[in-house]
Amino acid sequence: MRRQASIGRSAALVAAITALTALTACTAPPPYAPRAALGEIPPQDAVELADGALDAALEQLPDEVERLLEESGVPGAAVAVVRGDELLFARGFGVRELGKDATVDEDTVFQIASMSKPIGATVVASQVGAGVVDWTTPVAPLLPGFALADPWVTEHLTVGDLYAHRSGLPMAAGDELEDLGYDRAYILDHLRYQPLQPFRISYNYANFGMTTGAQAVANAAGTDWETLSERELYAPLHMDSTSSRYADFLARDNRATLHARTGDGEFAPLYERKPDAQSPAGGVSSNVVDLAKWMSLLLGDGTFAGEELIAPSALAPAIAPEIATGVPPVPDARAGFYGYGFNVGTQPSGRVTLGHSGAFLLGAGTNFQLVPALDLGVVALTNGAPVGAAEAIVSEFLDRVQYGEPTRDWLEAYGQALGHSFEPQGDLAGEDRPATPAPPGPLAEYTGTWQNPYYGPAVVEAAADGSGGLVVRLGKDGATTLELEPWHGDVFAFDPGGENAPIGSRSSAAFVLGGADASGGDASSGAGGDTMTLNFYDTTGLGTWTR
Repeated sequence: MRRQASIGRSAALVAAITALTALTACTAPPPYAPRAALGEIPPQDAVELADGALDAALEQLPDEVERLLEESGVPGAAVAVVRGDELLFARGFGVRELGKDATVDEDTVFQIASMSKPIGATVVASQVGAGVVDWTTPVAPLLPGFALADPWVTEHLTVGDLYAHRSGLPMAAGDELEDLGYDRAYILDHLRYQPLQPFRISYNYANFGMTTGAQAVANAAGTDWETLSERELYAPLHMDSTSSRYADFLARDNRATLHARTGDGEFAPLYERKPDAQSPAGGVSSNVVDLAKWMSLLLGDGTFAGEELIAPSALAPAIAPEIATGVPPVPDARAGFYGYGFNVGTQPSGRVTLGHSGAFLLGAGTNFQLVPALDLGVVALTNGAPVGAAEAIVSEFLDRVQYGEPTRDWLEAYGQALGHSFEPQGDLAGEDRPATPAPPGPLAEYTGTWQNPYYGPAVVEAAADGSGGLVVRLGKDGATTLELEPWHGDVFAFDPGGENAPIGSRSSAAFVLGGADASGGDASSGAGGDTMTLNFYDTTGLGTWTR
């Protein structure tokens, strides 16, 4: 089985989902007050439910899930619904792995991808309530040696800034390093090289930004993040099948296999995904029975089964709008908001919703939504690449509860929103080699060790098969190998791999030798030195190696 390690495209996937489900929300919330103290919501503020609407929606749910799996081609799913502390529905559908008989049930464990973020935010809230940290705690004193590109930002950056994706880090910053096999410590240390956008007014979904915040909290608590999550959330809620360690997921007999989408639009179990480096942002594995308990905890303002596990005042900031995630393009469109690890918005019915999606392009799609005014939560986990099946299951169910029928074809809508995430990446994707390409120079002119402060060294060698191409080894211990094929002069072509690179991706490797540009002419930039730019890794200007 081919092993990959990337979640880079997942940032774009979840951002697309956020944009589609963008729902209006309010301004900064007042100081926390228990819901009971706020009184009943006037009926005119929301669409009134029809009698028996919830029961009817639950009755239709199995048929809807089966239909959506058949239409999407996703192999398997598990779904749970809660009302307060009551588990109303928990069931599995389909198979754990195509070609095998084992079916999905309510106990099947899935990798839940970015649904890990609100779970991690709940862990942080437990430490806020315990007085270990606050959402406004600066992270730099808790992370020895940590820095971003701007010293002022480094000094003022807080846990909340990182959990709201408003640090100024670019979207998906650090994901490419994980794709190359680097561990959490290396990635967090090298975020200092990323160019920053304006602090606290730029929303950029960044897994390793949030992971930075989580690591600071774990350090403050005197333990590692995985142990902290287990101690403060999973154990107290008896989430016995939940873990933030990939090894624990592999140890489960009843687990779902990832299924990527192939070039012909089918699904196949092609990859594994080890997300330990950014576990707080995408490394949780769980089943719907455990997640139902967590949803009940949130609906109970931090109380589950009559026991307060998290102070409501500590949880409240996480589920309040902290930053706008999208500006409406037209006056009647709804804006999107993000709290601390949660999407926050308003249903067309007028009811506030809390939720999050998770996506691995390598084979997972997940979603949950809570409607606190209805004391209702629903979660869907799937083992197929994110084509919108999980979101459609959740959205159709909530539509039936509130309106009696779906308000739109959710699978089609989410499929369109997510479709661009499967488009090939790289400057040479879909391009033909020039009809009369200039030949490359002698291969020995390109070989050697090239240096990059962000990505680390890259070793370029002549291809052993005598094809006239090159091989470049980069990443942790040089474990990532790219085959460079002659394209035109000093430009070579390569096919990148991993979650950042959907099928058909193709990119250039452009060499500038002794000041000559890629077409053989003079190049003032780089004169007197040799450079190699791998376009696929140059999205924020960090993809040039020197020799």
